[in-house]
This record gives sequence, structure tokens and C-alpha cells, in this order.
Amino acid sequence: MITAFLVAAALLTCSGAAAAAESSSAAPDAAYRDSFEKWKAELVEDLKQNWLPLAGLFWLKPGSNSFGSDSGNQIVLSTLPAHAGSFEFNGQVVTVKTSPGVEAKIAGKAATTAELQSDASDHPTVLEIGSLRMHVIKRGERIGIRVKDVKSPAVEKFHGMVFFPLDLNYRVTATWVPLTGKKTVDVPDVLGDITSTPVTGEVHFKINGQEVSLTDLGGDPSKGLFFVFNDLTTKTDTYPGGRFLDTDPVVNGTVVLDFNRAHSPPCAVTPYATCPLAPKENRLTVAIPAGEKYDHKNTHH
Repeated sequence: MITAFLVAAALLTCSGAAAAAESSSAAPDAAYRDSFEKWKAELVEDLKQNWLPLAGLFWLKPGSNSFGSDSGNQIVLSTLPAHAGSFEFNGQVVTVKTSPGVEAKIAGKAATTAELQSDASDHPTVLEIGSLRMHVIKRGERIGIRVKDVKSPAVEKFHGMVFFPLDLNYRVTATWVPLTGKKTVDVPDVLGDITSTPVTGEVHFKINGQEVSLTDLGGDPSKGLFFVFNDLTTKTDTYPGGRFLDTDPVVNGTVVLDFNRAHSPPCAVTPYATCPLAPKENRLTVAIPAGEKYDHKNTHH
């Protein structure tokens, strides 16, 4: 009996040590944590610089679109003069015309009339009036004016991002399967538009014991892949429309997917973004409790 007890105890000790080793293998080391915190800080800075300050998004109609603080304008912005000017839209080109006395600048120079390049170009034109920054965006057939307020209180009110505990079980190595054909994927967005997006390939991997795949959306295998995906956590813990995930380059036919770095799109913090949503190819039937969380109860939507 004593011998049997000792053998059993030894087996328990060995299994406990193995479990501890397995557990520790899933725990990130200091270098990983430092890298993660640096990445998260860069993500927060991007939100503060580019997304949290957004103060409006206005789709233009052909003709004259007046803007100012007066409620009679097509575009009403409370910090502007009553009648600040107009955006003239001929169906293709947008031209701004400011009212006399309005101090407006483009590239640091006073502007009264100017054609505005959209964000579809390499150099979108930014119109500055007071603390507001306005530029033209093109989304499908829509042309609009996106407004940023560099003094927006939303930046100060931002409480930061909330993540699941880091877990290296959700850092997986996937097999890259390039697609040589001209395959496209229909990617929906929050506006209800569908964009046919060319894809260069898929990744295949196992997570939580389940074989799954994701389709790359506009990435470059030599530089890094990009995914918009959702999983079963979207019902309670993560952004409903899906999360973004970037990778490092594909190396020797494999690529690392670190779901600890899966994060919500800008639409999670502002109603003035036009984010892509997860296409049907990237809607996983497995829960991935890693990466950024989303507060379903306190949302701007």
C-alpha cells in the first residue's frame, strides 16, 4: 500500500510539474509584455490623434452645401461662424468657398476658394477653421466632409483600452495558402456598402482544438497580412462588427497570428468612422477570448 501511495504521489507530482510547465509556456515573458505595451501605446496614440477628435461626417449633395453654426445650414457645426461658407459639389469635384471675414487656411496659407482633394488621393486637402480640420472622404459612391476638432474633449475623456489577460495559447502559427487566381471577397462596412476586395490568400490554423481559416484582406505577404474577423465573443465581450488583426510578413509559408493584438476598429470609439466589418469568410464559430474587449452596455451607437 505504501509503495502504491508513493508511486501515485510521484505520478501526481510529475503531472503537476508538466501542467505547470504547460501553463508557464502560455504565460508571456517580460520581453513579450514590453512589446505588447509598446504596441498598445501606439494604438492609443493613433486613436487620440486620428479618431477620438472626430466631430462630424456629412455626406454632400450635388450643388451647394452651406456650413456654419446657424441651424439653416446643410452642415451645422457649433464652433463656426453662423455662415462660414459652402462646399460646392458637382458630382465629382468638391470646391470650398468661405464667407468674407472667415479665417480659413489650407497648408498654413489663407484660403477663400479652393478645390479639395479627397482621401482617395495621396495628398488630401485639409481645411482649417479655428480648432476644426475638415477634409473630403470618398466611400464608394459617397462623397463627404469629415470633421476633426483638435480641442475635442473626447480625447481627455478617453478611459483607455481594455484587453483580455495575455495568453500565448492565442498566439498561433498558421499555414499560408496563396491564391493565384483573381478571387475577391465582399467586405461590408458600417454604411451598408459592400466592397469587392481582392485577396492574395488564406491562413489555416488550429485554435481551441478547432481547425479554422481566415481570408487576408488587402495585405501583402512580404510585409504583413490584415484580417477583419469576428468570433463567438462578439455576442458579449468584443466589438460586434469584428476586430482587426495585423501580422508580420509570411516566412517560409507560415505566419504568426497573435490574437492578443486583435483590436476593435475605430468605429468602436466614434460614430464618424466608416469601418469595414467581418466578411462571411472570416466569421469564426469558435470563441477567441484574447485581444481587445468592448463594452456592449456603454456604447456611442
